[in-house]
Amino acid sequence: MINALKKTKKLEVLEISNKDLKPKADIIHYPYFDFYFLTLPLFKKAKTVVTIHDCTPLVFPKNYPSGIKGKIRFFIQRYSLKNVSAILTDSESSKKDIIKYLKVPEDRIKVVYLAADQLFRKIDQPSKPLTAIIQKYNLQSKFLLYVGDVNYNKNLPRLLEAFSKFNGQNCQLVLVGKSFENKNLPEIILIHNLIEKLKIKGKVKVLGFVPDEDLVGLYNLASFYCMPSLYEGFAIQILEAMACGCPVLTSNVSSIPEVAGEAAVLVDPRSINQIAREMERLTLDQDLRCKIIKLGLAQVEKFSWDKTAQETIRVYEKILAEQ
Repeated sequence: MINALKKTKKLEVLEISNKDLKPKADIIHYPYFDFYFLTLPLFKKAKTVVTIHDCTPLVFPKNYPSGIKGKIRFFIQRYSLKNVSAILTDSESSKKDIIKYLKVPEDRIKVVYLAADQLFRKIDQPSKPLTAIIQKYNLQSKFLLYVGDVNYNKNLPRLLEAFSKFNGQNCQLVLVGKSFENKNLPEIILIHNLIEKLKIKGKVKVLGFVPDEDLVGLYNLASFYCMPSLYEGFAIQILEAMACGCPVLTSNVSSIPEVAGEAAVLVDPRSINQIAREMERLTLDQDLRCKIIKLGLAQVEKFSWDKTAQETIRVYEKILAEQ
């Protein structure tokens, strides 16, 4: 909820829940939009801004089934977008998808990039805290790192298959993310079955949730960060890795080239052989690693939460000026 304090020319931002929502606001910003649940009201109590991070379920409808109730809610949600003042999204790629799948006019969509937290930084090695991280999680000295969810778009089966072809026999693959702790998820069952089938159980370490303070250490220690996603709305983990001086191997699709720029090795996420070849190249080619690390540290400086806030405020100010 945004109140304009006209005398001081400042904005007062209040975080509230739907049940506490009062009509005494100049702008109401809904920071999350769900395609299959009613997160955006049909009838607006004030000028409205909504954030749509990405269109993953619409890009892969077979892998994100809505069900009959979800389809009905989707039509309501899409109709609710007709009278919003602005839509914020994380990338030009997501903007194109919003136009394509939700039929929203381009001039009502504003791209506002996200950023890595300042907590993520390069730590000079050798370091006692880094050594402690290796001991705490019982890691090998060389490992590749993945941080994130287990959804279809994350492309984890191909990551595992590429890793099984990868010739770096002394490397370990470390998987981090809270979703890995839910052993009843179909995606987790598939991942563990595939690990067994590929005979790489001894080379894959599933950590589950890791506190951010430890995650900084993992990024610093990793040989490189590997995320060959089929689709991302932004992929903030790429910036986290770069900020820690960790080389990045990722995909050449959706928003990822926007975020990574020239500071990562980009691959076709559907080519297991290409992913495996680039894994080996990043492991063996020290000049490439140094180049990618240097470019990554520069790339991450292009994004900041201060810029995110300022660009969001400009959207609010434009809406207020049109009243």
